[in-house]
Amino acid sequence: MSHSSPELVQIEEAAASIVGVFGQIPKTLVVAGSGLGGFTATLTETREASYDKLRHFPVSTVVGHAGKLVLGKADGHPVIVMSGRKHLYEGVDPKLAVLPLRALLKAGVKTVILSNAAGCVNPRFSTGEMMLITDHVNNMMKNPLIGPNFPELGARFPDMSEPYSRRLQKLALQCAAEKGIVLREGVYIANLGPTFETQAEVMMFRMMGDAVGMSTVPETIAAIHAGAEVLGISLLTNSHVERASTVTTHEEVMEIGRQAADRFNRLITAIIAKL
Repeated sequence: MSHSSPELVQIEEAAASIVGVFGQIPKTLVVAGSGLGGFTATLTETREASYDKLRHFPVSTVVGHAGKLVLGKADGHPVIVMSGRKHLYEGVDPKLAVLPLRALLKAGVKTVILSNAAGCVNPRFSTGEMMLITDHVNNMMKNPLIGPNFPELGARFPDMSEPYSRRLQKLALQCAAEKGIVLREGVYIANLGPTFETQAEVMMFRMMGDAVGMSTVPETIAAIHAGAEVLGISLLTNSHVERASTVTTHEEVMEIGRQAADRFNRLITAIIAKL
């Protein structure tokens, strides 16, 4: 390990601080998106650390993102949860945004379950439903791998033909069917934000995919780069289909998150049990 790079040193130090707080790290990580942090309340035997207590962790400034790492058990199965994440629209470099995830991967995480709140652009889907991410479009025009590549972290040109594990997708659909939960399947489009979409953008996005948000893709890229398996689930918190008559607010996104929390928690718990 060449310690000449400040970036590598920061990842190493962040990983060491996580292990220092928690000891052995579970192989499964859940990243809880906007309004979905309540998942941590369903865990047992929990221990937590706020991001400001961990080396190099950027602290989220967004309402609905607690900003803490929670270790516990989901129905008896060990898991670690990132409750809150840093978004690129907060003005951070993509490398810094994915640093906590990279540190967790370094500390032993092998499976990453990413969740987010997203706007629905598919007229067949409804607000409050969940969507399994089958693929994504990186419309952020930013990538956490830009800059020098470190072989310790992964290959220079990672293959992205299957960013979301088909094995995990099958597992998620099976769990949803068993629990009687509607789980749509679709393509997630990531925008830089922080503005919600214009009418013209919504028309364009309807040709590109099914849901649109401002997160997840940088983490997916970093996880794939590190050789981890990724599962992505969007909660469709607002609809852009009849957008002419509605105005989207962050409060609305949070409220739908609260309403769907029970289904989300049950689904994620069932998936973790089968991993």
